[in-house]
Amino acid sequence: MAEAEEELAHAEVLELFQAALARLVQDPLLCDLPPQVTPEEIGSQVALEYGQAMTVRVCKADGETMPVVVVQNATVLELKKALRRHVQLRQARQGGAQHLSWKYIWRTYHLTYAGEKLADDRKKLRDPSSPGKKRL
Repeated sequence: MAEAEEELAHAEVLELFQAALARLVQDPLLCDLPPQVTPEEIGSQVALEYGQAMTVRVCKADGETMPVVVVQNATVLELKKALRRHVQLRQARQGGAQHLSWKYIWRTYHLTYAGEKLADDRKKLRDPSSPGKKRL
């Protein structure tokens, strides 16, 4: 009986949390976020507004563009992780495949910038000595 009450309480808390998030995304600063927003997405949006993050537009071979948010001093590996989170969230919302082999994806495909393959996961996306200059 206590388990049922605990589950109900959890469901109520989750419902209250989702309602609060829905009110929060009505703010003009956060209105671009989806209705089922995650706390991570809110944090990313706020970081963008304060200049602590940047949007990297990843273009797939089929022409689809995915806006991915990473911190200003992000590495290629952090971009790959952010891209993975972006795809997983999109698939969960759209009901697509829940499991992708990212090991296979990164073995088969690669990220490029200005024709250069981004092979070094430790490489920074921006040149730290010049805030507006891309390092890649």
